[in-house]
Amino acid sequence: MRLSSPLPRRVLVPFVAVVALLTTAAAASAGAAEACGSVITAPLAPPVSADDPCPSTDPVVCRIRVMPMDEKVEAQRTRIRYHDLLESMHRTEADMRAAGATDEEVARELVDMRNQAKEITRAGMTAEEVRILEERNRAKYGNPLGPTADQLYAKYGSWNEVASAAMRTSYAVDRELSLEYRPCPV
Repeated sequence: MRLSSPLPRRVLVPFVAVVALLTTAAAASAGAAEACGSVITAPLAPPVSADDPCPSTDPVVCRIRVMPMDEKVEAQRTRIRYHDLLESMHRTEADMRAAGATDEEVARELVDMRNQAKEITRAGMTAEEVRILEERNRAKYGNPLGPTADQLYAKYGSWNEVASAAMRTSYAVDRELSLEYRPCPV
């Protein structure tokens, strides 16, 4: 028996449309879950008064909290560029390991790249912002760019750990700038 009534078509077209919409939504959700690199997690928080006590011990976080919104936006852009440079470091590590480099060679290269990344991102900052970062690093590591490969090896006792440390980012700074860094698959 052949159905000549348009009823099945009236039911079928909306059904196909709903399935297509659900499939698109599921794909978008899966894509969002797989986002990598620098991911914006929320709108930037409005600046707080400089008199407001800072809950962080990190002077960089305290400085970001009081920045005018236009400066926060620029700081977020700078941080995203820094995260992009971390992605380059992950690719370099994979390439070096594939080429047979030793753990120490990889770690030293990544620490050098991290220091170069800091110099590159600081080029877009104000002199005051750079001064704050460099003062923190001088006090903590005796070096304006941060720890050396040898200092990190002394701390961690493993070149693999040095490589991992070189590719970490400050969770507190990222959070203050409404960012999350998620390494991309290599």
